[in-house]
Amino acid sequence: MTPFRPARFRPARPTSATALAVCVAAFATLAAAAPVPAATPQHGPRPLPGITPRAETATLYDDEKGGNANADDPAIWRNPAAPDRSLVIATAKEGGLRVYGLDARLVQSLPAPAAPGPDDAPGRFNNVDLVHGVRLSWGRTADLAVTTDRGHDRLRVHRIDPSRPGAPLTDVTDPAAPRVFSADQDEVNEQSTAYGLATWTDRRSGRSYALASRSDRTSIALLELLPTRSGTVTYRKVRSLDLPSAFRLPDGTRWSPCGEPGELPQVEGMVVDPADGTLYAGQEDVGIWRMPADLRGKPVLVDKVREYGVPGTYDEESEECAPGRDPGFGGTRISADVEGLTLFTERNGDRYLLASSQGDDSFAVYGLRTGRGKGAGYAGGFRVTAASATLDGSEECDGAAAVNQPLGRRYPGGLLVVQDGRATPAQDGREATGFKFVDLRKVRGALGLPRAAE
Repeated sequence: MTPFRPARFRPARPTSATALAVCVAAFATLAAAAPVPAATPQHGPRPLPGITPRAETATLYDDEKGGNANADDPAIWRNPAAPDRSLVIATAKEGGLRVYGLDARLVQSLPAPAAPGPDDAPGRFNNVDLVHGVRLSWGRTADLAVTTDRGHDRLRVHRIDPSRPGAPLTDVTDPAAPRVFSADQDEVNEQSTAYGLATWTDRRSGRSYALASRSDRTSIALLELLPTRSGTVTYRKVRSLDLPSAFRLPDGTRWSPCGEPGELPQVEGMVVDPADGTLYAGQEDVGIWRMPADLRGKPVLVDKVREYGVPGTYDEESEECAPGRDPGFGGTRISADVEGLTLFTERNGDRYLLASSQGDDSFAVYGLRTGRGKGAGYAGGFRVTAASATLDGSEECDGAAAVNQPLGRRYPGGLLVVQDGRATPAQDGREATGFKFVDLRKVRGALGLPRAAE
């Protein structure tokens, strides 16, 4: 089997000895116009408040003994008829999809598709997002979970059926669904394939879309989701957009993030604000971009990682980048990689964007267009820290999802789910990952937001 190419290597970054984790920084009036104002670069861990998770999923292990499962990205499906029976749908890369109840216990496990041939890459589920109320062929509507299959360069679509509590997800991907970026299987095996994901329903037309980014490239593709007569779902590419890979710095020099030769600064974390159809995309070594979700407008870089502008030299032997002198052009709130993006809306209309600052195990939180809340701009941040000796926090977070609606008795004030890239207990050097469930009321408390009525 052709092995997966390793992820891009980046400058060494400090990590915490304790289980720190997800920083939430509230972005603001990004949908309106001006970028978040720059500030003096500040390196090292920030003195952010810590919040503790309420529950965690069983640890996944990325090896043959553990089914090559690697936790990556979550989505939260709210059951409107029975909020206590809501679900967390999460990717496990070669391990496929995992479905959890609100108690963080496994409900369903779906394998990734097999490799089409002995020398081809297997399925590899990377990111997941939800589409609500899609009308399928038989006239009924359904909620769908859409996933990027990085291994096969396709989208996978699963219908969510709450009437099947033990197996709520059913694969409805059309067998003829096209590759997203690759021309043929040989190109698929190189793994510059569909990677990050966000979904979007255009309120004007009612059409539903997925936005997929490309691994090791700067491309984002807009894909319209199309139900077929047979009850499956396919898609067509509408258009694509390439973000910059090189940048002119204030001193007149040009800079590109350091990485493995031939690889460009990729996007993974993405989310669309349904209120105005704005896409927020995290270019991992660069920062957070804002653009129209239809990809027709000009992208605006609204915040930068601290490492923005820092030169680096790639060392083939160590497969790492040695950073040079920091010229001071980076931001202060997020540290590379910028990863999972999610947002939630308060009852007064305030909207907040949460970005995983993977480099310092935190989340950066920004206020979008707001009503009576804290106003526009950076709202604060926090870390997810250990609740006990057996319930650790989150480190090196890849993905996050938030729902600010009552989810029954367990989470009456909403739920935040974050990936933990260094879950415990680790065993014999095995790569251990999982997901942490956090009461969203704790996020509000850490940010000083008004307490929502429940």
